[in-house]
Amino acid sequence: MSQTWILVDPDGEPYASAQPGTLGGHRRSRIYGRLDCPAALRAIARGGYVTHRVFFLTEEHARAAGYRPCGVCLPVAYASWKAQQGGVSGAEPVHAGRRLSRVDWTGRSRRSTVRRVIADDHRSEGGKT
Repeated sequence: MSQTWILVDPDGEPYASAQPGTLGGHRRSRIYGRLDCPAALRAIARGGYVTHRVFFLTEEHARAAGYRPCGVCLPVAYASWKAQQGGVSGAEPVHAGRRLSRVDWTGRSRRSTVRRVIADDHRSEGGKT
């Protein structure tokens, strides 16, 4: 017996698929993202999120169904979507020529990363911290 998955099609309707979804989404907030998205995993761990979870085969299906990209795990797609909505240009914060993500590779938040980068730059210019 083959396994089937329930996915959401471009019209927003559920259907059975022989292929698993590649993206997950939240039905109420109309956001989609990667299955390993840190924000989604935190929400799932808190509970309640799972009952509104949906899955998509492709990003095109998610967008056609009226979902927007997640700003945490899909920052480039989110910036593009935001620009199309008439929002900000989607530019990432930059300091000293470095692109800063929401969470850097050490697991620190953007705010602590910015403080660390500013302190490093200040020290390199001969200042005290």
